[in-house]
Amino acid sequence: MANPTETPLPRLPRRNPESHKGTFGRALLIGGSAGMPGSISLSGMATLRGGAGLVRLAVPTACQQIVAGFDPCYMTLGLPSDASGRITSDAQPMIAAELANVTAAACGPGLGRSGDLDDLVAWLYRESRAPLVFDADALNSLASHIRVASSPGGPRVLTPHPGEFARLAQLDRPPAPAERNAAAQALAKSTGAIVVLKGHRTVITDGRHTSVNATGNPGMATGGMGDVLTGVITALLCQGLDPLAAARLGVHVHGLAGDLAAAEIGPVGITARDVLERLPKALATVIDPAELK
Repeated sequence: MANPTETPLPRLPRRNPESHKGTFGRALLIGGSAGMPGSISLSGMATLRGGAGLVRLAVPTACQQIVAGFDPCYMTLGLPSDASGRITSDAQPMIAAELANVTAAACGPGLGRSGDLDDLVAWLYRESRAPLVFDADALNSLASHIRVASSPGGPRVLTPHPGEFARLAQLDRPPAPAERNAAAQALAKSTGAIVVLKGHRTVITDGRHTSVNATGNPGMATGGMGDVLTGVITALLCQGLDPLAAARLGVHVHGLAGDLAAAEIGPVGITARDVLERLPKALATVIDPAELK
């Protein structure tokens, strides 16, 4: 096992009293489909709870009303959808226009799979200059265009669970516990991306600097947790953290929110919404104590 690099946990900058919503960045999250509107909705709320100033969810028109009804605090953008309620390639110009004005973006929660989506994800990965988090089916799309993964257009954060990781790394099976650090480092080096290999003791690496997360608990092994993590990392990118710092701090805060939930309501039956609601309390523990200059 490659040894993790021990460096202090990044801190969230203290907020200036003169701040406004534009100070904390604009986020665009691309995903959702007729059968999975909840995933992108959770990611959107996690981006807001994570501290981003303005959040817009770009989703298929087939589920836009459901996503918009999840919470009034984010905005939505309806994208062309196919007969199965998934985003089509006709959405590319609309997404490109939105990306021109964002601080950070994410793609994947609830996205689904199709040929159009595979091509759209490859285009997004290759062409966008914005910092981008790729999760869920966006990772599966990348695995089907694996050569694209070595040609990012800007900073990239990949957040695979072990199965998605195996597909991305073209492995026959997910890495064993003793192999996780080295495997994540190898993928980060080959793609130039930050790799967040999720699971017990999540590994975060850029191929040179590696850390292993210590927060989180088995009660978080339920649907929607990864969607929340995607939103948290995107929010931290919006607030000016570099991609490795945003990934490290995002994983820590996400797990800590899960630990707070377990302490308050018990170790079984925790939902992604429980973690979402405790993100502000978890973030309060990682604010830089230094006074503003």
